[in-house]
Amino acid sequence: MARTLIVTPTYNEKENLPRLIEAVRSALPEADLLIVDDNSPDGTGAIADAFAAKDPQVKVMHRSGKLGLGTAYIQAFTKGLAEGYERFFEMDADFSHDPKYLKDFVRALDEGADVVVGSRNIPGGSVEGWGPGRHVISKGGSLYSRTILGLGIRDLTGGFNAFTRRALEKIELGKIHSNGYSFQIEMKFRASLSGLRIQEVPIVFVDRQVGKSKMSRKIFLEAIGVVWKLRYDAVRGRL
Repeated sequence: MARTLIVTPTYNEKENLPRLIEAVRSALPEADLLIVDDNSPDGTGAIADAFAAKDPQVKVMHRSGKLGLGTAYIQAFTKGLAEGYERFFEMDADFSHDPKYLKDFVRALDEGADVVVGSRNIPGGSVEGWGPGRHVISKGGSLYSRTILGLGIRDLTGGFNAFTRRALEKIELGKIHSNGYSFQIEMKFRASLSGLRIQEVPIVFVDRQVGKSKMSRKIFLEAIGVVWKLRYDAVRGRL
């Protein structure tokens, strides 16, 4: 298998992280796992260090504070590119992204996809554990973004994704300006503009059972504005 890096940003995930590390290492033992911890007050970073001390395929990046999802992935991907990795995965730490789907992503990459999107919105995909309001925000956000940006991707806002080295180089990480919820939209939009082959694979997203969600109204509203900026910049050739 091509050299693979799974990136998982963390902030206060001490209850989930030990189980997640074990599940990921079991599901895709050939891959390395990079935990990017934003100085979690609950000691998540120390837990990650303890696993890394025992397993050379578990690595940890410590950051000074809560600096945002987008910058976590950009820093991790930039480091991974410099270290020669060929495939890169995005994955949450709260088990909303089930490690059992990792092999489906690998299969799609093996078949020629440049970008793989874990999709809740195609046949076979779904969400469990959300109330009506969260469903409206998620599906409405994807539909809104797809309409404004003219994209056919059904799940623009999902955070369970994979990229080849070629994809990240074409996307040009240094030009990404979004950070929170909108980071996932911008990555997929730039991938589409770059002519990359994007494939959605169905996943069942299960809402976190332990810990606190990082989603907020502020993050959602930021994404609404970013979508229009992306459209504006694309029309004027500024992306």
